[in-house]
Amino acid sequence: MVFENNSKERLSVIELNKINSDTVFDIHETDMTFIWNTGSRMNITIDKISYQLSKNQIVFLTEFHKIDTIDLETARMVRFNQPFYCVVNHDNEVGSKGMLFFGASAVPVISVDDSAVKDFEFSWNIFCSEMQQKDTLQKDMLQSMLKRMLILSVRILKKSNNFDKLEKSQSDIIREFNYLVEGHFSKHHDVAFYASKLNKSPKTLSNLFSLVSDRAPLNIIHDRIMIHAKRQINYTNLSIKEIAYQLGYEDIQTFSRFFKNKEGISPVQYREKFSMLQN
Repeated sequence: MVFENNSKERLSVIELNKINSDTVFDIHETDMTFIWNTGSRMNITIDKISYQLSKNQIVFLTEFHKIDTIDLETARMVRFNQPFYCVVNHDNEVGSKGMLFFGASAVPVISVDDSAVKDFEFSWNIFCSEMQQKDTLQKDMLQSMLKRMLILSVRILKKSNNFDKLEKSQSDIIREFNYLVEGHFSKHHDVAFYASKLNKSPKTLSNLFSLVSDRAPLNIIHDRIMIHAKRQINYTNLSIKEIAYQLGYEDIQTFSRFFKNKEGISPVQYREKFSMLQN
């Protein structure tokens, strides 16, 4: 079921199964997606990394994530574009920026426990019902259900990441840091740049992150650089030198040392390894 209007606002709500699972690969510019596994298991490979989702786990993706493969029994997918609902411009309504979407950490996956499933089921059923309506209020209702599902998801993610132990101002700083890294990682590799943007000191950021995670701000920046580097190596024909320059490294040697320290092998060896696996 797809909602689309003359303003190019688009929302799709789809029951997935083995027959139509290829629908997940039909991603357009500015699309954001979440896939709710309703079967006993779902295997999905994103950016060459495999994830196994249990029943009632949900994964959140942007257009920049590359879905390589998916194997599922049944699932539910919600996909919407920025014109329909921009999570950045409406962050005060949902608070998903830097958490569910545009975060600098790993692909977000939440686990919906039995007590919360009914809330997601309710929203899904309203989604499906509203998709049949064709009046001037349809878009508003669909946006309301989308926001509801995102808010429910943010609450679960905050609890699992210990964000619920922080004051709102503290969690907002971490979310904003993640969002800033997503936008600037290719040019700015030092914590000081992001700290200045947030009007905080690097030490303050490190102390704040230590309350909820064992990953320091610098690790988050480096991990985001590696995600992009691997994507470019895996999915493009760019030379290692071109990728290094794209990521803000003036010389290939510095980039290669950085990559090897993180991955254990050089960028050239990494490309050769995955070329062999594909052949």
